[in-house]
Amino acid sequence: MNDEQPVELTVVAQRAGVRITVVRRYLEFGLFEPHPEPAEAPRYDPSSAARIARAERLRRDLGLNFAGAVLVCELLDRIRELEAQA
Repeated sequence: MNDEQPVELTVVAQRAGVRITVVRRYLEFGLFEPHPEPAEAPRYDPSSAARIARAERLRRDLGLNFAGAVLVCELLDRIRELEAQA
């Protein structure tokens, strides 16, 4: 998580440059999760927009479906974690 305040799903969609329906689809596939702090309406980490934009580039450039794009994003994150440990 970063230092920015959690935002609504519509803000995540706007920052990612995609429709809200696309954001909801990635949410269903577990690409990102609601912020853990309780709120009246669910809030999300603003960095979720960057994850969505990366997944959308994978879908566009490699022809992946939603599940495939999420899987590749998770694998890329894991690779970064392992490289940081080395």
